[in-house]
Amino acid sequence: MKPFFLLIFLAVFSIVDAQSVLTVDDALRIALKNNYGILIAGNDAASSRTNNTIGNAGMMPNVSISGSSTFAPSNAKSYKIVNSGVELSWTLFDGGKMFVTKNKLNEIQSLGEIQFKDKVLQTQYAVISAYFDIVRQKQQLNSINEIINYNKTLVKILQTSFDGGSTLKSNLLQAKIDLNVYTENAINQQFTINAAKKYLNELLSVTPDSLFEVSDSIQFSFSFNKNELLQKYSSTNTSILAFQKQMDIAKLGLKEFSRSRFPIISFKGGYNLSQIDNASSNFGPQFGGSISIPLYQSGKIRRQISIAKLDVQSAEYDLENTKLQVKNDLLNAITQFENQQHLLAIEKENNALTKENLEISLQRMKLGQTTSLEVHLAQENFVQSCTRLINFEYNLKIAETKLKQLLAMM
Repeated sequence: MKPFFLLIFLAVFSIVDAQSVLTVDDALRIALKNNYGILIAGNDAASSRTNNTIGNAGMMPNVSISGSSTFAPSNAKSYKIVNSGVELSWTLFDGGKMFVTKNKLNEIQSLGEIQFKDKVLQTQYAVISAYFDIVRQKQQLNSINEIINYNKTLVKILQTSFDGGSTLKSNLLQAKIDLNVYTENAINQQFTINAAKKYLNELLSVTPDSLFEVSDSIQFSFSFNKNELLQKYSSTNTSILAFQKQMDIAKLGLKEFSRSRFPIISFKGGYNLSQIDNASSNFGPQFGGSISIPLYQSGKIRRQISIAKLDVQSAEYDLENTKLQVKNDLLNAITQFENQQHLLAIEKENNALTKENLEISLQRMKLGQTTSLEVHLAQENFVQSCTRLINFEYNLKIAETKLKQLLAMM
């Protein structure tokens, strides 16, 4: 019998392990590691870092090796000519454009890092919302099961009363109907929970059928000073910082085109070898320089500068518009947080009252001092209070999470 009990133990242990409790911190760690949106944003940031070099800005020389072989037939004699060499080309002066370009690459790298952080914050907000939605749906199921237990008690009371001839059969049938409806609600609620879990698994980039449990309650520990939030949001919000960087990049782009009006001075040097039919040869170093002065390009530079000025203006408009949107979102989130706090405090008291009222109604029903209608109304009031209470808790958590996202505090 020992192997049999061992198998049972292992089976039970595997089920418990498969349904291990996933905390919200665990979910966030998994998302940061697996979420495909974050991985793509990380690659984009890495690309901008890779591009940010002095060579890409045009500050480094270009070195190349060349070689050729030419056969030249003629009536008198055919010749085979071989040429090879190493050449260095280096731009020494371009009006400072290369330094502007390097600063632009710095800003593009910073923008990539801000956009990566913004994607992380968006994903964290989505994960927290999805996680506590499961908690909310789970609490809703618990409240339905609690109502089912009250309904079972009511059915027993009415069955006894009906058997004793002290109540109508219609009252008993209505209580049984209510019990069946709430049992159906429990089944539907379990489906809702499973769907919510699949969505969280999608955000975590794990298989949809991964099994886990969540915590039983929503915890709150966030407090803030409204004036401090309104003073600091513009220096921490990733959307504002991203548009600020885009404006800086646009200004540097304008400087790049402006520097195109300056002459370009380049240095060239190399070592060449030329040989004809393995006989005559010429080799040695070569040095030189060049200067290019833009005199007329059909208005190309002027057009580029005009367009760049419009890009700067558009970037400024985007930045100011984003500041207004973020401030509006922040004020709404603060209002939502404060309102949900007040509503939650009221509903906690109300929930205790409706529960007590339901239990009193059931006791009165046992004593034959009330009607099934009164119990039914008390039951409905308790159900509605439970739903409001759960939703207020969830809404408060979402408002808290939104505030943290807007302030880049997660």
